[in-house]
Amino acid sequence: METLTPCCRSCKVFWAVLSAAVACASCLPLGEDFLCTAEEVARYSIVFTGKWSQVAFPKQYPLFRPPAQWSSLLGATHSSDYHMWQKGGYASNGVRDFSEKGEAWSLMKEIEAAGEKIQSVHGIFSADPISSGTGQTSAELEVHSRHSLVSFIVRIVPSPDWFVGVDSLNLCNGNHWKEQMSLELYPYDAGTDSGFTFSSPNYATIPQSAVTQITSSSPNHPANSFFYPRLKHLPPLAKVTLTKLKGKQVVLPVTDADLTTAGNEIDDSVLETPLDCEVSLWSSWGLCRGSCGTGATKIRTRYIHFKPSTSGTPCPSLEEETECVQDNCV
Repeated sequence: METLTPCCRSCKVFWAVLSAAVACASCLPLGEDFLCTAEEVARYSIVFTGKWSQVAFPKQYPLFRPPAQWSSLLGATHSSDYHMWQKGGYASNGVRDFSEKGEAWSLMKEIEAAGEKIQSVHGIFSADPISSGTGQTSAELEVHSRHSLVSFIVRIVPSPDWFVGVDSLNLCNGNHWKEQMSLELYPYDAGTDSGFTFSSPNYATIPQSAVTQITSSSPNHPANSFFYPRLKHLPPLAKVTLTKLKGKQVVLPVTDADLTTAGNEIDDSVLETPLDCEVSLWSSWGLCRGSCGTGATKIRTRYIHFKPSTSGTPCPSLEEETECVQDNCV
């Protein structure tokens, strides 16, 4: 018995430690996709709708070289071990190339590498580009219980490094798949280029910044193409809808005729954004007009940067006149 006592004490210590470890493990947070118990593989259609119109976004709206448009859509279905991009995180080289130049090769290689090394990516999907700011494009994707998350990215063209997209959208709800999900999309800055406007020249951000959402007041600079200080929120720049497919249902290509049908939600009438008049700084004062002591005056001028639209604040006076002082007469 004396030889068994130390062993029993060791056993008690072992089970106490094991019980504590199990209890601690049960308290660890679990990713949403970990809880997915849906048995069957599910297929979804994904429809991307561009809402980038001149009515909704009148400031500096790109009309030429190139006009407003969308790049191809590139996405993946994956587990919580993988992120294509994250708000507050740093863009990968692949995301940088895609958001700045629309080049997808590096990003595709990153997605494939994640699938091979840690089995976190199930599949890649893509949709065609849209040649204008408004329009639709679509694709199909496949998810299952271990890879129930969807991420994608679409570049805003033209722009320094701006994009819209979704990070880790979960299509699973416990033991079943969600029938449909729709999300409004807003612009993000990849943090790799420091341009303020749609047509800014390439100017790398050094050191690189984190991915941030662009709002009506951030960046807080009047030169910013999305700067609308009168708005509390920007109108949605795009929308994505994912719909679970039944059986062998196939998504047909979107045509121009489809964009005029009811339910496409490309309705600019409710998205009119007021654009206030923006003027330059005053010029320096000109020479006095008239003889000294006879009420001579001088003027300064400014010019219009942007004309007002959609009930925006009208332009102020572009010329100002004042009386000359004695030592400035001619």
